[in-house]
Amino acid sequence: MTVHDHEDSVPTGAPLLAAEGLTVRRALDGATVLPPVDVRVGPGQVLAVTGASGAGKSTLLRALLDVLPDGLQRASGTVRWRGVAVSPGRAARRWRRARCGWLAQDPGAALNPLWRVDRLIGEEFTGDAATRARRVEALMHRLGLPPGLASRRAGELSGGQAQRVALARALCADPELLVLDEPTSALDRATADLVAEEVRSRRGIPGRCVVLVTHDARLAAELADRTLVLAGDARPASGADAAVRHTTCATAAVRGRMTSASWKEPLRPAADPAPPQTGRPPHTAADPAPPPVPVLSARGLTLRSPDGTPLLDAGDLDLPTGGWLAVTGRSGSGKTTLLHALVGRRPPTAGQLLLHGRSLPAGSRLRDRWMLRAVQLAGQDTVAELNPAHTVGRAVARPLKVFHGTTGTAGRERVRELLEAVGLPADLVDRRPAALSGGQRRRVVLARALAAGPDVLLLDEPTAGLDPDSARLILDLLDRLREDGPAVLTVTHDADTAARADRVLHLTGRCLTPRPHTIPDHTPDGRTEHSGVRPHDG
Repeated sequence: MTVHDHEDSVPTGAPLLAAEGLTVRRALDGATVLPPVDVRVGPGQVLAVTGASGAGKSTLLRALLDVLPDGLQRASGTVRWRGVAVSPGRAARRWRRARCGWLAQDPGAALNPLWRVDRLIGEEFTGDAATRARRVEALMHRLGLPPGLASRRAGELSGGQAQRVALARALCADPELLVLDEPTSALDRATADLVAEEVRSRRGIPGRCVVLVTHDARLAAELADRTLVLAGDARPASGADAAVRHTTCATAAVRGRMTSASWKEPLRPAADPAPPQTGRPPHTAADPAPPPVPVLSARGLTLRSPDGTPLLDAGDLDLPTGGWLAVTGRSGSGKTTLLHALVGRRPPTAGQLLLHGRSLPAGSRLRDRWMLRAVQLAGQDTVAELNPAHTVGRAVARPLKVFHGTTGTAGRERVRELLEAVGLPADLVDRRPAALSGGQRRRVVLARALAAGPDVLLLDEPTAGLDPDSARLILDLLDRLREDGPAVLTVTHDADTAARADRVLHLTGRCLTPRPHTIPDHTPDGRTEHSGVRPHDG
């Protein structure tokens, strides 16, 4: 763990927030989740907490606020606010309510899905109703949330909208301590800049401070007066290259499993009918081969939000076998709704879906088992995606059993291979989602989707909440798998993720429009260089 002071840090005397020797362990076996950490944040300061996925950043924030999940406990250390110790339990609850604003990493899980947005944002505001309404309206405007969103239920929001609503909720009472966990992970750059401006506006204000967890190096450099780096698990002694080779071997094992004869064959397009005996002669070897049938197609796809807001009008897309399509667009434009329509969770208002050229029912309940296997989604909300009562091993093993009948020793070995392929240690199999970091949960969701052996892999912000090394590992994995595995459709705000795709479509103004993007060249040391722009058709 190291601390860096930025040149423009604000001079302070005694810190507003201080922690000494803060240590967190698992209750079940006493294993250390967060080794002793010291924290010091002065008046008007922003402290950025960075580090590898799984290093304990979110755990640190929860330990500071005394909101650790079941199974984790603060083993030692003290937290002080303005020099006074904050004891765990009732005293910490009173302090949080009176002094703190808190944005968790998975904000959608913290919002009551049945409450209106305006009620959620203003719940902790103590002024009269008219003042509260003005405060809510001002915060929504500053964070780029349209006024009409105030009457929507939380369950009708996109991931990025839920993130900003949760931030507005944390800001509404103008807290002295603002604690933010990955506040920009699900946002496009323009919207992320609005969030950054809210944090920047609190710098230098006496009696106010911010603790911010982020993997965005640019955001940390722009906003933070001090940076606390939490060290994750050390790399093997042989270095990063050995880690890459290990992952490549794991990927090869997974790919071999996905294409082995023991797995059910994917749906294939219907064979062409026999040529007629009269009329136009049949094709000969000299004739050009017909174009390959896309693995997944949409024709005339029309999408609406739950409250009827138009998102996409009669959109078309084709995803070829082994292809990678990226869909970009502003937060709230309908990208996640598009994925949910393709996987059958939220059927489109109109349009037709085709899988290997065959009609694909719009709703998942109308799809047979092999259609369900063929189209898999790794969703953005990792809390909602994983059953909190199931261990990692059970979550990943379930599609192996349901779709392929793989159980016992073979199933456990397959689970281990899948976890290794997404960069997770096999010893996570017995942990439940609450004991994982957000980045770890995201990779478990991906491993579970891969376990089905899909023909189409739909990914919603697959690198959000991941450190750069983990993000690159996931993108490299997808690149290798699609050589003879699933086609990939990615919704993303991340330029590096979009740059890996063969085609980019931009969802805006209720249309899907092709967008040229920079194609990366990968140097031998793993860095990415951009060497040009390639246009793509829709």
